[in-house]
Amino acid sequence: MKRIIWSAIVVSILIWTAYGAQSLMAAEFVLSSPQMRPGTRMAMEQVFNGFGCTGQNISPELHWSGVPAGTKSLALTVYDPDAPTGSGWWHWVIFNMDPTTTGLPANAGDTSAQLAPTGSVQSRTDFGRTGYGGPCPPAGDKPHHYIFTLFALDTVQLPLDDSAPAAMVGFYLNQHVIRKAQLTMLYSR
Repeated sequence: MKRIIWSAIVVSILIWTAYGAQSLMAAEFVLSSPQMRPGTRMAMEQVFNGFGCTGQNISPELHWSGVPAGTKSLALTVYDPDAPTGSGWWHWVIFNMDPTTTGLPANAGDTSAQLAPTGSVQSRTDFGRTGYGGPCPPAGDKPHHYIFTLFALDTVQLPLDDSAPAAMVGFYLNQHVIRKAQLTMLYSR
């Protein structure tokens, strides 16, 4: 009888563990790109065109899944913590995206192309303008890290417009974040 009870307990634990793991996997918040493999070098297509760089400055296609329950809007930033500024470098800031959005097409960071989700806002980067600005580290620097961060937010809208500096947007993002998903890329020249 004891053996049957212990067997039932072990089976129950295994079932509960499998169910719990499956639930956690389904809830995983993931950011990916068909054009970029995490930890690898960004392509010239994404590299800035200016400041001595000769890329095409096209923002990559991005996809995400597992948006957490309770998310009211999404935001995406691209940040280089290795920039020799003392405060890093903001390459792209887009916010107020509908929580049902599942990705961004290539070149959504070109504000004139109007490929970003309706109602979203692309604010100023450290290049001094709105939209995507690709990597362009100083020549000879070690590879810089470009951190793409997708924010699931507990607010429908940030009270900012396209003139907001990236650091201010970052302040609001961190006040309203539910969960983050990240993709880190590298680039040097």
